[in-house]
Amino acid sequence: MEFILQVISGHLGWVRSIAFDPSNTWFCTGSADRTIKIWDVASGRLKYTLTGHIEQIRGLAVSQRHTYMFSAGDDKQVKCWDLEQNKVIRSYHGHLSGVYCLALHPTIDLLLTGGRDSVCRVWDIRTKMQAFALAGHDNTVCSVFTRPTDPQVVTGSHDSTIKFWDLRYGKTMTTLTHHKKSVRALARHPTEHSFASASAENIKKFSLPRGEFLHNISQQKTIINAMAINEDGVMVTGGDNGSLWFWDWKSGHNFQQAQTIVQPGSLDSEAAIYAASFDLTGSRLITCEADKTIKMWKQDENATPETHPVNFKPPKDIRRF
Repeated sequence: MEFILQVISGHLGWVRSIAFDPSNTWFCTGSADRTIKIWDVASGRLKYTLTGHIEQIRGLAVSQRHTYMFSAGDDKQVKCWDLEQNKVIRSYHGHLSGVYCLALHPTIDLLLTGGRDSVCRVWDIRTKMQAFALAGHDNTVCSVFTRPTDPQVVTGSHDSTIKFWDLRYGKTMTTLTHHKKSVRALARHPTEHSFASASAENIKKFSLPRGEFLHNISQQKTIINAMAINEDGVMVTGGDNGSLWFWDWKSGHNFQQAQTIVQPGSLDSEAAIYAASFDLTGSRLITCEADKTIKMWKQDENATPETHPVNFKPPKDIRRF
């Protein structure tokens, strides 16, 4: 499985966040240049630019139920954009400092945002009221995902823990303390009841709903900021040093490593990958990077079993389950 690359330029600052629309025709990116840009999936062309945040944008989500997009950033602001008018129609006030992550509940009109104030806030999308403040982390909440069933919310924090939350009571159900350092990325498997979490040099896999530890996946010697999993069981992790590693979800085998290429005029230190997402078909991967570009990786249809052997043996130290 080899990936070929298209580089998309346009942002004037680090690209921090990405979300795809449910029809898979466009995606949006948020940047340190304080703009959100909407891009065409097929061509990679810029469709339009949205302004309104006054600091960098760290979180984006597109609703599957409404023509809404949500954004959050270092300016403490959380915004709801109406995509038919391309303007902000609601703001959600309550975070005391920068907002680092956000997610939409799949079945209820709730928005979840996590930030530097160590709280994951749950908002009623329509009324703008805060339904819950999920408090319990001791440091920045930097990653969150939601599910329709318990645990409905899973958060990762700079306090190195992962918490499972029950939205009916707004209470912690479980705290996972397996990581030693900040949990900067969480990724749920799209079809299996499992997820992965990443911190510096360490990726761990857990089951849902209870959070049993499955196994470690680690060799990538960097801080991992970005992680995504597709339905084919390919997991990708992106690091602070620009390394992009591809893993087989079941075995934990690292079958490919790529290094992002910093664009001319950028510093080598700008080789960080901040966000990554597969499109809805799982065949395109988009990375958001510190050299101000967005990179689109597509599977090379011409790769053969000879050039890319499939019959690998998983490493011995991985527990079978």
